[in-house]
Amino acid sequence: MNRQVNRVLVALLVSLSLSLLANPSSAAFSRQQKESPKGMALHDAMRQLWEDHVTWTRVFIISAAGDLPDKPAATNRLLQNQVDIGNAIKPYYGDAAGDKLTALLKDHITTAAEVVAAAKSNDSAKLADANKRWYANADQIADFLSGANSKNWPQAEMRSMMHEHLDLTTKEAVARLHGDWAGDIAAYDAVHQHILKMADGLTMGIIKQFPNKFM
Repeated sequence: MNRQVNRVLVALLVSLSLSLLANPSSAAFSRQQKESPKGMALHDAMRQLWEDHVTWTRVFIISAAGDLPDKPAATNRLLQNQVDIGNAIKPYYGDAAGDKLTALLKDHITTAAEVVAAAKSNDSAKLADANKRWYANADQIADFLSGANSKNWPQAEMRSMMHEHLDLTTKEAVARLHGDWAGDIAAYDAVHQHILKMADGLTMGIIKQFPNKFM
């Protein structure tokens, strides 16, 4: 009985192997690229960059809300992160594209600072203006990404992703400004989880667009 079972198993494995060689699935192909050393390196680097983005945004929010002396240093570190993110896409999309993304992300940060400042001073007019420009900039970032890789980063998905990032960051800032410490922590946890999904989506988009770079 055991011999018969073994023969059946061997036959099934051979059949499956031949089938995969003849018709490799796109899912298996994507997994192969993702789990390659280069794919894993990009995955880890992208997560680190975007985790830094939300971490230093949080440090800035805390510093700005409390008028702490580390605010200039926190701001400079946060702005450097935008340079780092732009540099990360240069091997795939070129120097000009990387510099463009950095410029858009710096606008994202400086406008966010205006939003926090206006909210802190209870200036509704300035808050409405800054918030409008902040979401417009988010659409610009989304459109830039979609333009670079429309197949894997559809415009609607990119805009939704960026808007959610802003929504969650707003909740974090508002909770901090109102002394809602439990809400502040919950908002940061949410924005952290969201940014990891965003980073993974960007990673897989690059791997799918440039599979030969991840063999």
